[in-house]
Amino acid sequence: MESNILLKSLIGKTITYAINQKEYLDNFLKDVRIQLSNNLVEQSVKSFVIVRTNWLFANTPNGSNTSIMIYSIIQSIIINNLILGKYLTYVLGTLQFGGDVSHLVHGTDG
Repeated sequence: MESNILLKSLIGKTITYAINQKEYLDNFLKDVRIQLSNNLVEQSVKSFVIVRTNWLFANTPNGSNTSIMIYSIIQSIIINNLILGKYLTYVLGTLQFGGDVSHLVHGTDG
């Protein structure tokens, strides 16, 4: 009887939730790169969300997707401590002259 009361209490529900989520929670212990919260991600997209109405082509699905890709590239550059102007100049210059930038994509065999 006492165990039923414990399971229905707030602490009981918390313990049950933790047990049920064990598989996912273990990932935090296995890989130190995984953040416990998504605050970093939320902070990185905050400026994008605030100014999204000012994006030139964001009024179409293709324009929105392009804006998101560009913003994602820029945030990746910042997170990886690269020099934004130099990196973009290199990538765009390489693309302009038909160069291969596949080696810049994480996870490819380039």
